[in-house]
Amino acid sequence: MINHALYLIFSYMIDRVVGDPRSFPHPVIFIGKGISLLEKGIRAVIRDEMKLKVAGTLFPILIVGAVYLITFFTLHFVHHINFWLGMILEIWLISTTIATKGLGDAGKEIYKHLLANDLPKARQSLGMIVGRDTDSLDEKEVARGTIETVAENIVDAIISPLLYGLIGGAPLAMAYRAVNTLDSMVGYKNEKYKNLGWASARFDDLWNYIPARLTVVLILFASWLMKYNVRGAWNSVIRDAKLHPSPNSGFPEAAVAGSLGIQLGGTNYYNGIVSHRAKMGDQNRLIEAFDIMRTIKIMNISTIIGLILFFILSFFISTYVY
Repeated sequence: MINHALYLIFSYMIDRVVGDPRSFPHPVIFIGKGISLLEKGIRAVIRDEMKLKVAGTLFPILIVGAVYLITFFTLHFVHHINFWLGMILEIWLISTTIATKGLGDAGKEIYKHLLANDLPKARQSLGMIVGRDTDSLDEKEVARGTIETVAENIVDAIISPLLYGLIGGAPLAMAYRAVNTLDSMVGYKNEKYKNLGWASARFDDLWNYIPARLTVVLILFASWLMKYNVRGAWNSVIRDAKLHPSPNSGFPEAAVAGSLGIQLGGTNYYNGIVSHRAKMGDQNRLIEAFDIMRTIKIMNISTIIGLILFFILSFFISTYVY
């Protein structure tokens, strides 16, 4: 396990420096193509909605299972050829499952647009990373949307893949990325996917259950180091996290809201349809653009604390358990 912890550190460093270069094919692209092909195949054979609900279980079984096995046997083959080449491949694969640089850069881009008073560009940039309508948002709502997205993705894009990478190396980290990609592609509650995508959505909830709560602990430590409101973060999590429609997303959002002394949640629009979200945190002050940068800093420090924790845990297990 300590090898996996070292792989995580190197993977994190690669992601912080390189991110996801557009010139290089990302594994998620191939996962997405596999999901699209499976969906077309299922819909070509099955028309009945109740049968589609049963068929929806094939997504996590076939897609996640295939991604895990392909990654496992590919690494086994490359390791057999050359150990160092296999190690480099595994580190790179884990780096593709996390998105600290991409998430931070997206938030910083929106902040820069707001700082330049270019609200149309800020709305456009936010629309690239969220599903909600952004065309009519004011500066405060653009900042809120950015903060919520960065906070939520501390779990999905960082802590979850790192945790599964610690437990099972690149194969399990890639399997998690397949779970998350399934949720983002078919895990909706709309007419098109309410039956076909239900299993993918529930599977994503299950895989993120522990990482979401672990992320709260990391945010509390990061808030303490940054001299933010730790008590406010904890109180917000205990009171508000469970009010979020997602069983997991409310935890990092509530923690960040309480830490910064702001209130997240409220009214969003999705394709013109109104969605009222529970409020997270206390409105001790109004949200400002610089809260985006504060949230990114919480994300970065929480990640580093998580890596240190994972390394200590792996060292302890390797020394005293095996």
